[in-house]
Amino acid sequence: MVAVGKVLFFDKNLSVNRNTACAFCHIPETGFQGGIELINRTIVNQPGSVRTRFSLRKPPSAAYAAFSPPLQYPTKPGEAKCSHCFIGGNFWDVRATGVRLGNPAAAQAEGSPLNPTEMANREPACVVRRISQRPYRGLFEQVLGPRAFDIHWPANVDALCSVPNSNPATRIGSEVPGPNDTPWIVPLATADRVRAQQAFDLMGRAIEAFEASPEVSPFSSKFDAFLARKAKLSATEMRGYTLFNGQARCYLCHVDPKGEPRPLFSDNTTANLGIPKNPALGYYTQTKPDRYGYAADPEGQAFVDRGVGDFLRSPENGNTAWHALASTFDGRFRTVTIRNVDKRPYPAFVKAYGQNGYFKNLKAIVHFYNTRDTLPRCASGSPGEGVTCWPAPEVPRNLNTHCCDLGLSPQQEDDLVAFLRTLTDGYFTPSTVTAGAP
Repeated sequence: MVAVGKVLFFDKNLSVNRNTACAFCHIPETGFQGGIELINRTIVNQPGSVRTRFSLRKPPSAAYAAFSPPLQYPTKPGEAKCSHCFIGGNFWDVRATGVRLGNPAAAQAEGSPLNPTEMANREPACVVRRISQRPYRGLFEQVLGPRAFDIHWPANVDALCSVPNSNPATRIGSEVPGPNDTPWIVPLATADRVRAQQAFDLMGRAIEAFEASPEVSPFSSKFDAFLARKAKLSATEMRGYTLFNGQARCYLCHVDPKGEPRPLFSDNTTANLGIPKNPALGYYTQTKPDRYGYAADPEGQAFVDRGVGDFLRSPENGNTAWHALASTFDGRFRTVTIRNVDKRPYPAFVKAYGQNGYFKNLKAIVHFYNTRDTLPRCASGSPGEGVTCWPAPEVPRNLNTHCCDLGLSPQQEDDLVAFLRTLTDGYFTPSTVTAGAP
């Protein structure tokens, strides 16, 4: 199953123009995040299979994503660590709920192949058709069922599937206009349509298995070695660890449960950290229809990314009871794991941080957490931005009030960064790893 998921993850032929694999946006050398330094430095948004289209947000890490639970909204005390908050899901806006497939990583693996700004296939049957033509078809059938591709394809299926998905955008950057409304452009008999959807679901589950495997989620950082008593943290790293679970209040969201041998460093909830708008995003340039008639961002710079709130009010949200919660979750994004937050192919490599890539190094985002509420406001591009002043939050509503105004000194900020760097995988090889369980 893991082997099938791996070949799918790295196969660029599953995109409409046969040029973009999952790994294009999630490369191992950066902790399965964006791996093109020039993009991280500048426009942040990755180009899709249609190279003039850019995704809405920075690629989240695929590592450890398989350990997020299906999206839930507990309403009673004792149901979860918090009531009246969303827990679980994947993607920045938790739209990969995992409710149908049982795991958000499987749902996420089904989203990107259909996203007009990513792999841009027109519908699930097109992806299944591509898989059926690949050299590893036999492996897929051997592991996931000998009749996985027992489908009667129409003669023009390849021509139909060579055109990019250009469905009207819902402004949340996913497979649009929603899983229940995406047009079926490949004419299939009912039995063939069912088998195509089953094969598409098996693809998602296989990629989920790969993402849960030790190759992607190995728990092999220096901090893991420290927990296993196979390494010691330096004095600086230990001071940072103390701050992490104390004055810096990181533990409130990036939990490190005492006694947990392999913490995920995420409570899988959502928060609005008040990150400023990033005017450099390539997404904002997509104001006019391309040659397929698709315009991802007709509003340009005026567009405001409301995160979870936009998902809740979109066709993607099939739970009608959640629609009324949209305004309460405007500006909130998923609390992602901070494992591999500093993983990079070489020390000078620039990564982007935050859902919009506003920050370009760990020190910058730590300084933001520390001073968001104490430094004065300034316009984007002002002298001193990010050092002595901050622009206003892109979404000023529903701000997290526990993350910021930490009172850290510059040395304490450096100590915290030093600890965060101990979460980079590849420091040691765990003696025992159970795939699929954190």
